[in-house]
Amino acid sequence: MQIILLERIEKLGAIGDEVTVKDGYARNFLLPNKKALRANEANRKVFEANRARIEAENAARRDEAQNESGNVEGKEVVLIRASSNAGQLYGSVSVRDISDALAEQGAKVTKSMIVLERPIKTIGVYDVRVSLHPEVSVTVKVNVARSPDEAELQSKGVNVIDAMFDNETGGFTEEYDPNAEPGEIPTELLEGGEEAAEA
Repeated sequence: MQIILLERIEKLGAIGDEVTVKDGYARNFLLPNKKALRANEANRKVFEANRARIEAENAARRDEAQNESGNVEGKEVVLIRASSNAGQLYGSVSVRDISDALAEQGAKVTKSMIVLERPIKTIGVYDVRVSLHPEVSVTVKVNVARSPDEAELQSKGVNVIDAMFDNETGGFTEEYDPNAEPGEIPTELLEGGEEAAEA
């Protein structure tokens, strides 16, 4: 379907561009959200008549987004989640979780602004892009951890999972006495200690 874009769409075009998209994308997303018009003579005339107003509104929204970007850029949100010993989350971190955490910090961010390249399913620190406007995007850090202490370590650059496995001692260990006879029980383990050994 041929459409006229009413705002810049990433990987598609800028305001006023006539592009061809799949019918479903146009019908289900672009047209209902007033991001585009069907490309026909009537709509071309309407667009050209209103082009200056559309571009002015877009510029105003862009300026507002740039002002807001200062409040969002570089923020770090900490999300405490349950996970396995290997760091695999029971579930995943959603855009709603991130937007809610940012809102708690006073940022005006909606779910649709958060761009997750892939689902967050393990603990760690992730850079997440927030698109405040089609032409303004910022990055926030999302720190997913099992506890506030782990989150603090991760924010300092410590890989918690690797550190956990490095510090782990392998199974049951006991002191080794090189002079002990095979099968002999050490005297300190006998009840009564040395008295039992003498008897």
